[in-house]
Amino acid sequence: MAPTESKKRLALAIIDFLGSSLKDGTLTADDAESIEIAQSCIADTFKVDPNDEAAVKDALGGQSLASIYSVYEKLKGKTPAASAPATETPKAGEESKPTAGAPTPESDKLKSEGNAAMARKEYSTAIDFYTKALNVAPANPIYLSNRAAAYSASGQHAKAVEDAELAVAVDPKYSKAWSRLGLARYDMGDAKGAAEAYEKGIEAEGNGGSEAMKRGLETSRKRIAEMSRAGNEPPADAVDNAPGASRGAGGMPDLSSLASMLGGGGAGGGAGGMPDLSSIMNNPMFASMAQNLMSNPDMLNNLMSNPRLRQMAESFGGGGGGGGGGGGGMPDMSSLMNDPSIAEMARNMMGGAGRGGQGQGQ
Repeated sequence: MAPTESKKRLALAIIDFLGSSLKDGTLTADDAESIEIAQSCIADTFKVDPNDEAAVKDALGGQSLASIYSVYEKLKGKTPAASAPATETPKAGEESKPTAGAPTPESDKLKSEGNAAMARKEYSTAIDFYTKALNVAPANPIYLSNRAAAYSASGQHAKAVEDAELAVAVDPKYSKAWSRLGLARYDMGDAKGAAEAYEKGIEAEGNGGSEAMKRGLETSRKRIAEMSRAGNEPPADAVDNAPGASRGAGGMPDLSSLASMLGGGGAGGGAGGMPDLSSIMNNPMFASMAQNLMSNPDMLNNLMSNPRLRQMAESFGGGGGGGGGGGGGMPDMSSLMNDPSIAEMARNMMGGAGRGGQGQGQ
């Protein structure tokens, strides 16, 4: 007895499932030879060609054997015996094929009640009505899709995904279910899965898809791009978020301004030309520098061990003009900043590589 067309389609689905299990990592490369032998034996025995893309597509209906079986697993035990799914009249030589629960006047009335509850934004009530409709007509893709919409509206996105996935598994051509699956996946943070659902929906609609479906796909793709950029952004400690006015070339503080601020004898200066420290610490640039110093012990140790800065401190303490000092006991800032180690510390303190613990600028 030759295999029926139904069994040939099942054989192609099994061959596809075995190949997919190698590609998605379910099986290892060590299993590849055994799987190829099994695929070849099934193809020869059932007289099918797994390279015939049209035949494979017809066998799977745009789904996979794993997803079709998942529908069965989710529905088994939930279908009341009195309302078992209807069956198609088989063609000659074919076995009967179960279909989704056909709507009845009772189930359609329950669906209408659910739709009315949705219009009133009574989402829990709508879910109850759609569930009752599904008890009468199990796996009906319209009822599943409507309940997915109600779950999404009530914030139960995981349940929305489950219902929408069931709906598209039962009827891959039902574009509204693909749209609701796209929305539910997006709300779950799965932008890539959402884009795939919208793409399937556009394919099901034909003619390039509806505007709503294309907007959903565009939004998902933008989110994917944003997530990709976020994954490639520099770390927070490499981002300069200090006020732009305090920067010179390359993010370095404006040293001429720094020198004038530390220069002696001006208005607001302390005794002997020393700057007024309270005024300095009111400056955001210096407040940031002080915060960096206090939060980074290594920077503070390097600072205190630098001989040029020790000399400057001694000059402050003596009140006189130390070697290389400027007027009023202050050091010559332009000469001081020519020291590479001090220039590097200044860069770190003003928001360069030493900004440990600071948040990233927005």
